[in-house]
This record gives sequence, structure tokens and C-alpha cells, in this order.
Amino acid sequence: MAEIDRKAVETALAAVMAPDGARSVVAAGLIDGIATRGGHVQFALKVDPALGPRLEQLRLACEAAVKALPDVKSVTAVMTAERPAARAPQPAHGHGHGPRPAGGPAQQPILATGIDKIIAVASGKGGVGKSTTAVNLALGLAALGRKVGILDADIYGPSMPRMLKVTEKPDSKDGNKLLPIERFGLKTMSIGYLVSEETPMIWRGPMVQSALEQMLRDVEWGALDVLVVDMPPGTGDAQLTMAQRVKLAGAVIVSTPQDIALIDARKGLNMFRKTAVPVLGIVENMSYFLCPHCGERSDIFGHGGAQHEAERLGVPFLGAVPLHLDIRIHSDDGNPIVAAQPDSEHARTYRAIAQRVWDGLQGGSQRPAPRIVIK
Repeated sequence: MAEIDRKAVETALAAVMAPDGARSVVAAGLIDGIATRGGHVQFALKVDPALGPRLEQLRLACEAAVKALPDVKSVTAVMTAERPAARAPQPAHGHGHGPRPAGGPAQQPILATGIDKIIAVASGKGGVGKSTTAVNLALGLAALGRKVGILDADIYGPSMPRMLKVTEKPDSKDGNKLLPIERFGLKTMSIGYLVSEETPMIWRGPMVQSALEQMLRDVEWGALDVLVVDMPPGTGDAQLTMAQRVKLAGAVIVSTPQDIALIDARKGLNMFRKTAVPVLGIVENMSYFLCPHCGERSDIFGHGGAQHEAERLGVPFLGAVPLHLDIRIHSDDGNPIVAAQPDSEHARTYRAIAQRVWDGLQGGSQRPAPRIVIK
């Protein structure tokens, strides 16, 4: 299939009028970040934040104009806006210190039809093996007989294309919703399925938020018991979008044992607590190293730090996963250890963690999307 030409996309969009009715969306400078690959097209529609909710028809018109081009399989248009700087919160009148909503009216929760529970796998920093944990946790849940999906929410550094060896592009039955790609019995979706591995996602926060919303709302997930969300590291826009606007049933925090990683893990845990998302527990990854030749154990990053932190913070400790060559090799090969070596000690460890997560999910129901207030 011939690659879609960016100029052809711009020409198609030039037929769509901007909200002022005097010029096209292209002439008005409302189109940004056009990307094409394998018949899939994505771009951003920059709008006035005050008009955003009323411009859904404009977004649909832009998508329809591009869908009419030959060889286009799917179109993803996200609305983004430059938001005005937030004003400093003012004291409440009258009795002085009552709660005040932050940021104006509460945003509507993102609905993902057919998904029973959504859990986030998060870390306070990168490089702790969060994505490896997320995919093996998802496989562990599937091994328990659950219907499981995994969403790669790391827009800037998606891992699932490599970890699940996905090279094909998602298809669409109706041109509106994408079909998830299935691997090892998991339904999966990632922005990395739509763009080249070498293509940088130079997107501002609102564009990232819109992309996350659409990967939840505009993907045919079907009936799932659990959707595992592999979160980006840190506590930025993407994390807050998921914590505030998605009905998360819980979060799993991944950390290595050393103090510097635990400091960042604590920040991630506190973010979920402040947004009323239950913390299902902490996983200590790269907990220790066993020499494959002599069997000697080395605590390269220390040992037991995450367990002690879990006890101190009053959250479950879900398990310790060693630093082992087999886990790394199978992750890089796109054949995660729980699928590649289901009878190995490492696979049993991940399945035990999955069982504890599932048990934790049975202890409570999904909470409504929270709203942060300033007191």
C-alpha cells in the first residue's frame, strides 16, 4: 500500500471550514502534528478551550474528510487547546476555608464500554521495569482465566510494540473504532502501533491527554475482566488524566529496592491516594541477582526496600522479582517470560503477583472518577 501523502491530508482538510466560517481549518492554522503510517492518519485540531465541548462535530468533519482519501484505513483526530494560566486559588468568602473546586467544572469521566475493571501499573521514575511488570502481570491475570487487555499509555516512549513483537497496524471494521491487536490471549493497544518506532511524539500535554482518551474510548476492547494500563513514568499530565478521569479500580506501584527509586515510587503512590485511587500494592523489581554460573546471590540495588516501604505506608507488598537474564531476553524478543517459560520460577512469581492483585480487586468496587478540590 502506498503511504498517505501529508499534502493530500492537508488538501482534504482544506475543504473543512473553521468555526469562524471565513476560512478553512488549514488556513486558520488549526491543524497540527499530521502523522501518517501504513494507511493510518493522525493529527491534532487546535481549538479554543472554551469552545472545545461544542466542536466535536468539527472534529468528526475533519476525520470524515481525510477518511475519504484513497488507501486510508483509519483517522484519529484529537482536539487540543492552549489553556490559560490557572489563577491562584482565592479564599472562600463567608466562613473562609470551605472546599473550592479547582479548574472549574469537573470533566466527564472517560467511559470504556465492556471493561469491568481498569488498573494502572505505575512508577515514580523510568528504568525500574514497569512495562515488563505490566505485561507479565497481564499474562498472569490471563493465566487465572480472566479476559485481559493491556493499554500502553506511554505516548512518548511506548514499549508494547517491542515487548509483544507487534509490527502490524490495527485495523478498523467501521473506520471509527480500531480493533486491538491480540498477543498471547491479550487484547493490546499502543500509540506505537500507529507510528514508526523512530518517530518522536512531539506533543503537548493536551494532545497526549486526548490520545489517551481516544485509545480507551475509540478501541473495540470488547468484554474484559481487567484492562491493565502501562502508565508512563512520573506524575505528569498523562498520569493525572488516567487518575482523575478514568474509573480506576486500583494501582500497582513498581520500584527497585534502592532509596532513590523508593523516593519516586512514594510520589506516585501519593498521587493515587490524593486522587482516591486504591493502591493495590507495591512490586519490588530487580530485587536481587542470582549468578547463572555459580548461583551466588547479589543484592545489587539493595534488597527489601520496597517491602519495608509497603509496610511503612500500610499497603500490600505484592512480591519480589529478581534481576535475571531470561526475563530481559524474553522481553526484548517480544515473548514475555510468563508466556515463554510458564513453568519457570519467574513465571510463577508473576502469576502469584497477579493472584494477589486479583484478590485485591475483589475487595472493593470501582470508584467514580474523582475530582480534586482545594481546601
